[in-house]
Amino acid sequence: MWKDSYSIGVDLIDEQHKELFHRVWEFARVIRSSENWEDRLEQVKETMDFMKDYVITHFNDEEEYQEEINYPDIEIHKQAHAKFREGINQYVELFEKEGLTEEKIQEFGGKLMTWLIVHVGKMDQLIGEFVRSQGGQNNES
Repeated sequence: MWKDSYSIGVDLIDEQHKELFHRVWEFARVIRSSENWEDRLEQVKETMDFMKDYVITHFNDEEEYQEEINYPDIEIHKQAHAKFREGINQYVELFEKEGLTEEKIQEFGGKLMTWLIVHVGKMDQLIGEFVRSQGGQNNES
């Protein structure tokens, strides 16, 4: 699922993106599987826990990097991250109230995949373009 074209040239962020793509791809594979839903629930729960924690870590690292390079569109980027966090939290609350239904998990998986591709494939690319336009080094030490 990861494509080299998604790379922005910042080692830490690119590695985190690769991990996110790996986890989301694996999540999609599990939720689309023909196995009994009950047998898939544990892996679904693990992915949900991972996403709640890892997204916060990744977004914080990405925003910190943007601050370091004085990225001009950081506020727009922060708003996109906040909206995504809010969306994840809404699903978490829904799952806590209604349980992990297969239908809602598949809906969540589709939104997660779409958001990741659009955000990393477009919005995050602008960070790399900005650094390259400044003639700067965009690898983290």
